[in-house]
Formats: sequence, structure tokens, C-alpha cells
Amino acid sequence: MLEAILSIGGIGLTAAVALGLAAKKFAVEVDPRELAVLEALPGANCGACGFPGCGGFAKALVEGKANPNACTPGGQATVERIAHILGVAATAADPQVAVVLCQGDNPRAALKYRYLGMADCNAAQRIAEGPKQCPGGCLGLGSCVRACPFSAIEITGEGLAVISRELCTGCTRCVAACPRGVIRMTPLAATVHVLCNSHDKGAQVRKYCAVGCIACHICAKTVPGAYVVEDFLARVDYEHRDQAGAAVEKCPTHCIRDFAQGYPPGSSFAAPTVPVAGKSAA
Repeated sequence: MLEAILSIGGIGLTAAVALGLAAKKFAVEVDPRELAVLEALPGANCGACGFPGCGGFAKALVEGKANPNACTPGGQATVERIAHILGVAATAADPQVAVVLCQGDNPRAALKYRYLGMADCNAAQRIAEGPKQCPGGCLGLGSCVRACPFSAIEITGEGLAVISRELCTGCTRCVAACPRGVIRMTPLAATVHVLCNSHDKGAQVRKYCAVGCIACHICAKTVPGAYVVEDFLARVDYEHRDQAGAAVEKCPTHCIRDFAQGYPPGSSFAAPTVPVAGKSAA
């Protein structure tokens, strides 16, 4: 019995020594700056930087393969901390925020059929290209909500996704999750948007959506330069975003919204107060 115990103990001791030697021989040296950068990052692991998590981004930064301002969830404060650690200049990034380019909830947008499957936009889109007649409208089944790591998205009681301008960090995960491309990244400083994603002609849009863009050109005529109408759909030219608000009341279908005045009906988010062009949009 004693011999068996000593034998097992000897084997264990030999294995421990071997593992210790192997650990020293094959140890990977980690640049201390990488650990410091990782500590400075928000730890969201959202992938907005284009690297596999915060660890991959920290390594790329130390190797000079990434820009500190690529971490959108961290904001300018994180950019400055990383720049200080690496000894480089802190360049400001243009803050971006995700916007759902649709207001066609269940009362205002017609359905092709009643969908009874799982609450997932991608699953619904695979059945006859989705239950909504509008080919680009929000399906409101929450795929974007589940993709957002910051709880910045809600689905209203009438089935429309709405994104909080204050909670959104610009990580872009919701953009990738939407099968209809109805979520776009836009400048945070721009509060006026054409909330429509349909490229159908106006007469057809009127048949299935009460708040869709009909490409009437009234916005472009009201504020020349602030709007562009292409492929039967108007959009704001964000280079001239400060002028876009003048056309909000002129739009006959009310598909243009100024988020400084609040979110689409049914949203529980309070009116945005995030800084816009150096001042608050209350």
C-alpha cells in the first residue's frame, strides 16, 4: 500500500515539474501595455472595432494595427486613455448612432399574412420575404433587441423597433442583425431623418403604408441641398443636416422625423437629451 502511494506521489511530482518547465519554455510574453489597454476598454466585446472582442482589439492597438477611436462604445474618454497608454495622439471620432428607418408599425403598415412563427426577424423574413407588404419595413420581432448589448432598443406595443439615442453606443451589432437593412448608422449630430426604407413608387407605397416616403420631392424643393431623392426614396444629406428640419412639417406622409422632438409613437424612451451639435436636444 505504501509503495503504491509513493509511486503515485512520485508520478504526480514528476508531472508537476514537467508542467512547470513546459510553462516556462512555452510562455508567451504579453506586452504590459496590452493589459493596460484592455483594462481601459469598456469590456463590451461587441466587435464594433472589427476585432474579436476587446482582447483582440487591445493586441491590435499595441501592434499598431488599429486606431484608438475604433472603440465606439468607449467614447472619447476611452480614446484619450488608450492614446495616453500608447503615447500617441488622441484623434476624435465622429460619433455615430443607429436609427431604424421605419415608422410602419402594425396599425400603419399592411400585412401580407399573419405570422405565427418564432419571434425572430430572420426567421420571418425566410417565409415569403416577411409578413409585411413593404419590402423594407421593420418586422418588429426583436432580433435587433437581442443583438444589442447595451439595452438601447425596444419593440413598441405595435411592433416597431425604436433605438435610444442616449443608450446607443454605435457598436453596429443591430445593423448586422436586421435582415431587411432597415437600421442604419447616422451621425449623432443629425436628428432629422427620413424614416422609410422602401424603394417602391409612391402609388404602391400608399397602398401598404400610411407613413412611407412617396418620393414627392417636396422635402428637396423646400430645402434644396439638405435632401436627396434617389430610386423613389428621399434621404437626408447629412452634410447639410442643420437645414433638414425645415421640411419636417412639409412632408405629406410625415415620414420625416426630428428626434429632438421625440421618438415615434409607442416608444417608452424619453425625448432625447444627448448633445447635438454642441447643445442639448431637449
